[in-house]
Amino acid sequence: MPLIPTVIVVAAVATMIALGIWQLDRKGEKEALIASAQQAAAMSSEVDYPADPAERDELLYRRTTVACEQVESMTSIAGRSADGRNGVAQRATCRLADGSPALVDIGFSRDPTPIAWDGGEISGVIAPGGRIVATKPAAGLEPLLQPDPASLPNNHLAYAGQWFFFALTALVIYFLALRRRSTRARAD
Repeated sequence: MPLIPTVIVVAAVATMIALGIWQLDRKGEKEALIASAQQAAAMSSEVDYPADPAERDELLYRRTTVACEQVESMTSIAGRSADGRNGVAQRATCRLADGSPALVDIGFSRDPTPIAWDGGEISGVIAPGGRIVATKPAAGLEPLLQPDPASLPNNHLAYAGQWFFFALTALVIYFLALRRRSTRARAD
């Protein structure tokens, strides 16, 4: 049995197994995160929209109301309507009363051309990325699909399975190579 290739294969297999175990740990962490987000989404009380972006992650899926004092820009991004149709979300970059910025998805449209909107009060849900998804669309727009913690991906079990499969595959290939080498050595 060749020493250096064996050490390399053993190290690679050990690394792959460790990565599989890490993915299993991440699965549990993600399940806890999703459960926490579902609890936040079920709360009916509103929270103040934090000016500090770092604090927004702690308030994901909570309801908030902001006053868009100044619309700095309008754009459209891929989005879904409340009834599941594909189109665009009309997004405003707002300046709030305290001077902090906020991204606000103000409604759904099939037309990708950004609409004219003067701002005002918007009630919505704090979504991943810190944006606010309006619960009631701006005039002329349709409701957007609201952020749902159940849609957060939790693929960690599949990733763990892949790492374990890679480790098994590496071992099978290595043992087949050893067997072939042994067969050649006996033939000589």
